[in-house]
Amino acid sequence: MSEQQFEFSRTRSDRAGITVSSGVEGNTIADVMDGKGGVEIHKFPAMIRIDNGKVLEFDLNEIAEALGVEEFTSYDFEIEMSTHYGRLVRLDDKVIVFANPEDAAEYLGFEPPEEQVSDSEDGPTLPA
Repeated sequence: MSEQQFEFSRTRSDRAGITVSSGVEGNTIADVMDGKGGVEIHKFPAMIRIDNGKVLEFDLNEIAEALGVEEFTSYDFEIEMSTHYGRLVRLDDKVIVFANPEDAAEYLGFEPPEEQVSDSEDGPTLPA
């Protein structure tokens, strides 16, 4: 990873990602995701970062098969995940992380807000 990846910025990254522990399950999740379109894997001694563009989708059945277990649920997934960035949506058979919360609206049952215009360097202006 470059130093630039650790710089602070208030602009949207248009990326989604998670961090998992570097253990049997975390390494298996990373192995399953490795090579999928646009997915980047960064391994560190105690953790693994898994990042992608606008959407990062984890197939729980594929992970269960790779682990050699009958079932791997979204709750099991969350135990392995130490953090995430983006809007996390848990389904019965997959976990999806969206870079933009509006893209997850159909799963979360809300209407995306109209586009906000930022009028300061401190970030977006909140509606009144």
